[in-house]
Amino acid sequence: MRRAALIGAASGWGAGFRHTQEGPRVLQQLGLAERLAAAGIPAHWSAMVEAERDHRLAAELSAEEKFGIVARHNAGVADAVAAAMAARELPVVLGGDHAIAIGTWGGVARGIGAPSGLIWLDAHLDAHTAQTSPSMNAHGMSAAVLLGHGLPEFLAVGGGVLRPENLCYIGIRSYEVAEWALLRRLGVRMIHMDEVHEGGLAAAMAEALAIATRGTAGFGLTIDLDGFDPEDVPGVGLPVPDGLRAAETCAVLRSLARHRDLRAIEIVEYNPALDHAQKTARLVQDLLTSLLVPATVTPRAEAFSDEVEAGSAQKMRHNQQGESAFQVNRLGTRSSSAA
Repeated sequence: MRRAALIGAASGWGAGFRHTQEGPRVLQQLGLAERLAAAGIPAHWSAMVEAERDHRLAAELSAEEKFGIVARHNAGVADAVAAAMAARELPVVLGGDHAIAIGTWGGVARGIGAPSGLIWLDAHLDAHTAQTSPSMNAHGMSAAVLLGHGLPEFLAVGGGVLRPENLCYIGIRSYEVAEWALLRRLGVRMIHMDEVHEGGLAAAMAEALAIATRGTAGFGLTIDLDGFDPEDVPGVGLPVPDGLRAAETCAVLRSLARHRDLRAIEIVEYNPALDHAQKTARLVQDLLTSLLVPATVTPRAEAFSDEVEAGSAQKMRHNQQGESAFQVNRLGTRSSSAA
């Protein structure tokens, strides 16, 4: 049984709402590694990759400055992932916004040295380039980069590490036409949320797994927490109605538990300042428990401590006073302030 190497990717510079920077530290302080160990999952924190600037202390930066911070942070994430793989551990990368996917899967490609596939659970496509993005936020560009499209500084870390035929989305319901058109042209499979409702999540996951493992040296799983229904994930900055349900998703993910070809796991966009009663943090724990224990055994780890949340996540809520929530327009697409 490979030990899980928990890697904190502490940056919110890829998003308009940057409090995801605190997500990995809060999960660490809440005792995530210890809770997984209590469930029989060997796990340890192997790295905490911090952005070079704390968003709480920095003035507003230009798009070019933010891109530089994101690129350098992703280079550090890629190094940590490749190091975990060299140590024969399973990288579990915890964000942070979804721009960290550039580093996560760039590091996996370096560690494997061969093509891999990716199952992408999300409400959004994250497939913009600088030419199409309405907001110029890097978390909306990571998938395009992994497919070989984007800024040179991002491509240097994770450019072109995925083949379109080995990428599959599940739960999509909020996007812009330009990013959809790029993925459609490349032949990427996108399983929209209405398809999940019609055919079931288990069938969607089975199709995604077949796509991600076809002719590859393994596959990864990236889970954007805003792919879930807002009722289950209060701790995200871009909630989109009618999403994946937590209980069903955990049950379906048990089919991947200890899959011999699983190369890495990534969970992103946890915003502890928006969380209520640790509900989203507990989902992170439940997702990892579902994926990392044998399919026939699903022990539930102990709940996180209220005292720890009071001393960490809760105290950060004051940082958000005066910040308006992101908006989703009537078609369910990201607004120009969020994409």
